[in-house]
Amino acid sequence: MTDYTLTAKARGDMGKGASRRLRRLGDEVPAIVYGGKEPAQPITLEGRAIKHALENESFYSHIIKLTVDGTDQDVILKDVQRHPFKPVIMHVDFLRVRADQKLTTRVPLHFINEDKCPGVKLQGGIITHNFTDLEIQCLPKDLPEYIEVDCIDLKLDDTIHLSDLKLPEGVVSIELAHGAEHDQPVASIHLPRAAVEAEAAAAPEAAEGAAGSEEAKD
Repeated sequence: MTDYTLTAKARGDMGKGASRRLRRLGDEVPAIVYGGKEPAQPITLEGRAIKHALENESFYSHIIKLTVDGTDQDVILKDVQRHPFKPVIMHVDFLRVRADQKLTTRVPLHFINEDKCPGVKLQGGIITHNFTDLEIQCLPKDLPEYIEVDCIDLKLDDTIHLSDLKLPEGVVSIELAHGAEHDQPVASIHLPRAAVEAEAAAAPEAAEGAAGSEEAKD
């Protein structure tokens, strides 16, 4: 796993007005770190550093060493607020983590072997993704960078469910922990709509053709 380190400064002013003033001052992004037994702490991040970190998918599912005014703490990224149409990071939330306490977070799903499965390669199907990430619980040391969804055996009209995923040791699915009725579909494979409509349109014609052949025989 790649190690990430961020340096931040504590800030005393809070509220939307203070955050707007901070962003106007230059390359700084307001953020907050919370969790554990310590109170929530407003901080300021260097804009260039956090923007660069957010370009890496693994940053969203790694333990981050956050240094605030010289004091280190381990955190995970919990939320990023972005401007609705400008390439501007508005606010970032971090959650403190401890080595002996389980954490709950989301990790991305990586779908592999989609173009090699029989349903796509031989039967012309298209794979649909129902999830792009998964909410999990684990100790910090067991936090995976991503979880693979192997589609190699998928045939037409097959479905991969949460229970089919191979989770790393020590990692549990929050959704599945609620019971078997929460075993939701992750991906499925079906014919494209155009192909289905073409088959449906061809079926009556084929039936009429068969009927005509029988009449000719009579």
